[in-house]
Amino acid sequence: MTRVTGSLQVFDDLEAVAAAAARIVARSIREHDHTRLALAGGSTPRRCHELLAAMPGIPWERVTIFFGDERCVPPTSAESNYRMAAETLLGRVTVAAVHRMRGELGAEAAATAYAPLVSAAPLDLVLLGIGPDGHTASLFPGNAGLAADGHVTAVHDAPKPPPDRVSLTLRALREARRVVILVAGADKKDAVRQALAGSVPAGLIPNAEWLVTKDAAA
Repeated sequence: MTRVTGSLQVFDDLEAVAAAAARIVARSIREHDHTRLALAGGSTPRRCHELLAAMPGIPWERVTIFFGDERCVPPTSAESNYRMAAETLLGRVTVAAVHRMRGELGAEAAATAYAPLVSAAPLDLVLLGIGPDGHTASLFPGNAGLAADGHVTAVHDAPKPPPDRVSLTLRALREARRVVILVAGADKKDAVRQALAGSVPAGLIPNAEWLVTKDAAA
């Protein structure tokens, strides 16, 4: 396994983690002519999106949006990462383009359609979360998707519903110019410890930057 060699910062609570992530995103967008930004699902990224939408002076027209993973559901589903992003951020700012994973096509077809978009150039900034089992995006411990050698993979038999998903691969995440992992909650403590030891998927992205709440810090 590959041990994490990136940085880890500890914050008081979810709000502070989300605010730190929002500052990183805003700074990246302002400092570059164009940003290929991949968004994540989950409660901490949700709050980050809300804070970003309220920040003045971000040149969103320089940003192309991607997603780290998606469930195989319609984009209107409450389980859709795209829907969450649309409600919290994308419906409130105007970006250059949005490339959503079309999970409603089914995992295989959605992954095939999305792969050329990701492989065209490295992602500039990827936001990720982590599950209590150490999964990130939709890369779960022991799942066949971990061994995928392209940039996007179909995921089947995910241990949490829905079982069919689409995810960026470890290759895509490792090739990204910057990866920031947001973690909040005491239920993530064991996952963080295992990730820093490189024994779960979230820990297999060298040089990822970790923004972690005190109760999740191992």
